[in-house]
Amino acid sequence: MKRRTLEDLFIDQLRDVYDAEKQLVKALPKMAKAATSAQLGEGFAQHLRETEEQVRRLEQVFEKVGHKLKGKTCEAMEGLIEEGKEIIDMKADPEVRDAGLIAAAQKVEHYEIASYGCLCAWAQQLDWKDVQTLLHESLEEEKRTDAKLTELAESHINAAAIHHGMAEEAHADAEPVGV
Repeated sequence: MKRRTLEDLFIDQLRDVYDAEKQLVKALPKMAKAATSAQLGEGFAQHLRETEEQVRRLEQVFEKVGHKLKGKTCEAMEGLIEEGKEIIDMKADPEVRDAGLIAAAQKVEHYEIASYGCLCAWAQQLDWKDVQTLLHESLEEEKRTDAKLTELAESHINAAAIHHGMAEEAHADAEPVGV
């Protein structure tokens, strides 16, 4: 049996994150379209542009390490995207759906932050400075996106979701019951 090396693990996880990013390129336009908040929709559109650039960076990494450009099905991202689809399809007030979209997007960001963080650490151990630089750029973008999502949630999305829900309850309480 062949002994697996850190380089083998790196390539395996590189293929995983490459597929994850490609899946995300397809999912982000749907999330942007589903967002009610203009800021959230634009945030998803901006992250789509970044994700497309991250795919290009990963293609450069494959070239630099001398491995064939190919993905390995990222089942984790499939699951996270499916959760996002459930949020898009749920019967809820638009403000609540936006809060759910942020939660789904942050789960994706945390997965990507973990993936890029490991790849950066391994690239450093393998003494692949150019590769580490490319991966670190994507890692920092993912961290900034996560922070922006938190800021949106805390600045108005979550408040709008709770305010709308409380207004609905007050309206329901005020309605006369049967005649």
